[in-house]
Amino acid sequence: MIPEPDLAFERIGPGRLVELLKRAPKAELHLHIEGTLEPEMMLALARRHGVALPYADVEAVRAAYAFTSLQSFLDLYYAGAGVLRDAQDFHDLAWAYFQRAAADGVVHAECFFDPQTHTARGVPLAAVFEGLVAAQRRAETELGLTVRWILCVLRHLSEDEALATLEAALPWREHFIGLGLDSSELGHPPAKFQRVFARARALGLHGVAHAGEEGPPDYIRQALDLLQVQRIDHGVQAVHDAALLQRLARERVPLTVCPLSNVRLCVFPDLASHNLRTLLEAGLCVTVNSDDPAYFGGYVADNLVQTVQALGLDARAAWRLLANGFEAAFLDDATRARHLAALERAFADAAAQT
Repeated sequence: MIPEPDLAFERIGPGRLVELLKRAPKAELHLHIEGTLEPEMMLALARRHGVALPYADVEAVRAAYAFTSLQSFLDLYYAGAGVLRDAQDFHDLAWAYFQRAAADGVVHAECFFDPQTHTARGVPLAAVFEGLVAAQRRAETELGLTVRWILCVLRHLSEDEALATLEAALPWREHFIGLGLDSSELGHPPAKFQRVFARARALGLHGVAHAGEEGPPDYIRQALDLLQVQRIDHGVQAVHDAALLQRLARERVPLTVCPLSNVRLCVFPDLASHNLRTLLEAGLCVTVNSDDPAYFGGYVADNLVQTVQALGLDARAAWRLLANGFEAAFLDDATRARHLAALERAFADAAAQT
């Protein structure tokens, strides 16, 4: 655990904390690039490629965002991704996100992408990588962000398909740092993907997995023990297993929690009911992220501000959430220390204001 700095946290009141959360340096660790497809861009790309969508305008698209479960969201998510056809589309999508992220204070982003969502439609894997990497280089040059890509495999498909996707991506191995597991959780336990994660480890890739969003605590345990992942994406169901909760705290296994997503997908009825405070007070390495922000109503600063307000968290807890993000990131020690120093300065400056 990163030691807490000697700061006058009590001097940072609720109003000042909101402004601080908007500009403080952040790491975003749970972000699906396809989930940043705003309605305006979805319709623009549909016009670019002559793709017919069942929506007349932006308002009609947003009206469809009344999700009742993870699956109801995924149905719309995959339909929307159908407008992504060539390298320029992937560049435009990622670049739009990076600009928003920089405005939110994000300095390091580890972004998921789903090759199978696109190759199943006949989009060449080369086009996906070409567009995403071009946007990454632009973000690093023009915005000062560091960006890393995590290739995700879809758990509702077979492990053989996941293995084939990973092998097909190896010509671009230098452009992604990890393997992730996402898509429909219920009925698709992590145990189904042991071979592909073993292959990823052999390739030197980091491992992360969505587990314990809608699925049971045992899915988290499977991801740790069978897939040997280093981070759990979501993980909020861990509170229902005391032994697992203690293990996560003891081993400092990061949870990349996405509060607005959890509410929009009916995991919790509202933010005030979210268990993030419980997880944080249990000593877990909890981080706050935005998941699929175009669909869930907010990017990472929105998630932080709204969650802190809804749960009544103070500046000390807010600092811990942000510091946990840098602790959990796949960063070298020097870069992590630099970001943590900047975070401490931001909080010190806020505490020094009169």
